[in-house]
Amino acid sequence: MVKQSILKIEGVSKSFSGVKVLDKVCLDVKEGTVHSLMGENGAGKSTLMKCLFGIYKQDEGTFYLKDENVNFTDPKHALEHGVSMVHQELNQVTKRTVSENIWLGRYPTKRGFVDENKMYQDTKALFTKIKIDDIDPNTRLSELSVSKRQMVEIVKAVSYEAKVIILDEPTSSLTEQEVDKLFEIIETLKKQGCGIVYISHKMDEIFAISDEVTVLRDGEYIGTNAIEDLDMDKVINMMVGRDLSHRFPPVTNIPGDVKMVVKNLKTRYEPKVNDVSFELKKGEILGIYGLVGARRTELVEAIFGMRTIESGEIHIDGKKLNNSSPHKTIENKLALVTEERRSTGIFEVANIRFNTCSANIKNYVSKFGLLSEKEMLSDTEKQIASMRIKTFSQESLIRELSGGNQQKVIIGRWLVTDPDILLLDEPTRGIDVGAKYDIYNLMIELANKGKSIIMVSSEMPEILGVTNRIMVMSRGYVADILDTKNANQNDLLKLSAKYL
Repeated sequence: MVKQSILKIEGVSKSFSGVKVLDKVCLDVKEGTVHSLMGENGAGKSTLMKCLFGIYKQDEGTFYLKDENVNFTDPKHALEHGVSMVHQELNQVTKRTVSENIWLGRYPTKRGFVDENKMYQDTKALFTKIKIDDIDPNTRLSELSVSKRQMVEIVKAVSYEAKVIILDEPTSSLTEQEVDKLFEIIETLKKQGCGIVYISHKMDEIFAISDEVTVLRDGEYIGTNAIEDLDMDKVINMMVGRDLSHRFPPVTNIPGDVKMVVKNLKTRYEPKVNDVSFELKKGEILGIYGLVGARRTELVEAIFGMRTIESGEIHIDGKKLNNSSPHKTIENKLALVTEERRSTGIFEVANIRFNTCSANIKNYVSKFGLLSEKEMLSDTEKQIASMRIKTFSQESLIRELSGGNQQKVIIGRWLVTDPDILLLDEPTRGIDVGAKYDIYNLMIELANKGKSIIMVSSEMPEILGVTNRIMVMSRGYVADILDTKNANQNDLLKLSAKYL
């Protein structure tokens, strides 16, 4: 049976400041299917969806919803017509409850007042329908983990009974079990005739859930294929325009003498890091792996001075590290790329130059107390070129960049400080395969220059592909430290459950 089109996009173009970011792009989403939209960061995927959703106004082109020409003026207009979008970066009212966030702008009322009981019951019914039983509708959103907040946003999209739901990197902060649950929800929606536009960089997800795949490259339409006609190499070739038969570059760095020693480190407040000890060598890439709740992030934050240490010591080159604050830690030539790009990584209202130079600002101050604009321009231009950041100019606001390009700016910010030790917490999260390869190459290049790197990652192929050793954590403890050459995925899984 041939499925009918539920959403058609024909010849959509969009330019910013005279630079064309979409060039006559087309898309045809059929009812009851998952249509994945793929491309490198900056390929135009999110821009296309924002044009559909009424956030941007396209310069040319047409949108059809069930053969009806639509032109949404804003997101509310789109939602009212059955088009819903879950954005990659959460934008929620964290001081309000789960129910209030789901029904924001459409609260049920009774005699002129918000009907709190009906709102609670409607939320419970929605959770029951899609088999979520571990979130209380009355919980304040700020008290939930990032993964549960993501699930709330997906539930909100479902609550509109949408004909088309756009999911932009929906699993970037979900556990494996939550991903399975999301896929169950998507399967239910498909059976109800809903069309799903699925944006993701995770190849295994694309092949697990898609019916069709459309690829964009540099704002242009490359092609659409049924999933059974594709394999990973073909998708990557369409995305990047070149062969990437090897997902990871050769790990050519050779670790040297011990650079940093962490002894019996314990943090004061929950969730605690407990009695962690390890060594980091000069020119080494040390991976840290663990399941959700392993407290990998808490460990690197403690090293960087963001968490209070109750006991234990950190030594660099034989000297005790003064990491009483991040400022002190930076002075000791450490850098931290945080996991949550939007909340703790970028200065959202500032431009790319400020975001690039902010960690090194004192070095741009002249003897007269003025900032050297020339040096800041030069350093920013070097990072834009070396990190292959897609932007119109240094003056562009960082929030206007794709998620992957924002991540590149953050990494570039720390490279400007010339650190000896880089702490990278999920550095390739939300980044496409081409950009990931660039970052892997950069890490190995830095390690070959004698820089020491700690990389936290929840992706096992990645942790096995670019590290020299892997420290597996479980519930705040070190389960074991393995030589990467002798490790496999089964080893990592077994060790990550050691203290559960």
